[in-house]
Amino acid sequence: MQKTDPRYAAYTAILQKHLRPAMGCTEPIAIAYAAAVARRVLGVLPQRAQVWVSGNIIKNAMAVTVPNTGGRKGIDAACAAGLIAGDAGRELQVIADVSDAQRSEISDYLARQPITVSLKPDARLFDILVQAEANGHHAAVRIADRHTNVVEVERDGQSLYHRELEAQDAGQEADERLLTIEGIFDFANTCDLADVQAEIQRQIACNSAIAQEGLSGRWGASVGKVLLDCYGTSDVRIRARAYAAAGSDARMSGCEMPVIINSGSGNQGLTVSLPVIQYARELHAPAGLLIRALVMANLTAIREKALIGTLSAYCGAISAGCAAGAGIAYICGGDLHLINHTIVNSLAILSGTICDGAKPSCAAKIASAVDAAITGYQMACAGKEFRGGEGIVKKGVENTIASVGRLGKDGMKQTDEEILKIMIDC
Repeated sequence: MQKTDPRYAAYTAILQKHLRPAMGCTEPIAIAYAAAVARRVLGVLPQRAQVWVSGNIIKNAMAVTVPNTGGRKGIDAACAAGLIAGDAGRELQVIADVSDAQRSEISDYLARQPITVSLKPDARLFDILVQAEANGHHAAVRIADRHTNVVEVERDGQSLYHRELEAQDAGQEADERLLTIEGIFDFANTCDLADVQAEIQRQIACNSAIAQEGLSGRWGASVGKVLLDCYGTSDVRIRARAYAAAGSDARMSGCEMPVIINSGSGNQGLTVSLPVIQYARELHAPAGLLIRALVMANLTAIREKALIGTLSAYCGAISAGCAAGAGIAYICGGDLHLINHTIVNSLAILSGTICDGAKPSCAAKIASAVDAAITGYQMACAGKEFRGGEGIVKKGVENTIASVGRLGKDGMKQTDEEILKIMIDC
């Protein structure tokens, strides 16, 4: 792909936009970010605060540990952390630096002034509104559709900032519509490494570090550690699953280490990158080849997830795991034909796995997603494939990705509602 091709600049920009650092599960961190902005607008610590959120935010924030809060979980903990210790300028690393005194203050604040959490009427799928009050003054901050997309800031009823929202069914952003698997493969083969290596190298470093922490510490259900204890470390297929799961083990349980996200999700960032990194180490692959393989994997994950949306009843780890399969196929020397069939095979295996929020069991779903990706790759290597007309599989990789996108975005809406009802005992 030539640099003069409009896709070249678009693909580079997509990587820069999506591969960002975040500390903690991104939904509660988005709440903390909104709260930090609200306090900055108010100018003082609020005497009262209320958080209005969509059902999907409740689902993804209620059971995950918020970093730097002393092990607290939930929306109120995320809001309090943002109000007391948040640095709004750091966005998804808003509560990365919290002192011991601030941790105590968070606990004291929640004890003396409980934060009200309510389901937001007429909410979008991703919707957060933080309202804060102190000394007769009011502030309100709304984030919608994406984790740092501030769309409204008010003080005492006066609008300080407003951004128009896109139609809820708008789907992919303009640059993401240029993504195709063939185009991604071309870009991965030909891109100037200087244009992509900063984001990819940061992903390698950060995600590998938290995976190692997940394996050496006592985090969550220790899915990654269990895999290595049971099956050993000699098989790269086991290590690929274990390291991806271990990163999630740590992250879902409040580990205060950053992750480079993909499609707004730390778990997806871990899933799409760590298996490819393990295969690179097994093969002693050159650094440049690993970067290109991760370009292939990351952009494939974004291509898949863009059709589903930021939040859904469809488990995003499945998309990311299938994309990791594309990266594995690439680093093992696979051509476009092999990569296409790896993706289709992988999607056919686990599509429809539900997302029931962020919590320790995400690590096990990640391990399963990576296993499906490896199975899909090994099938493709053996010349075996799932064919169009078999279930939701369509003829051609792009048609199959579109089929899965339709399933995740439209077909699972009622499933999403029922999951939330079950989670809150409604």
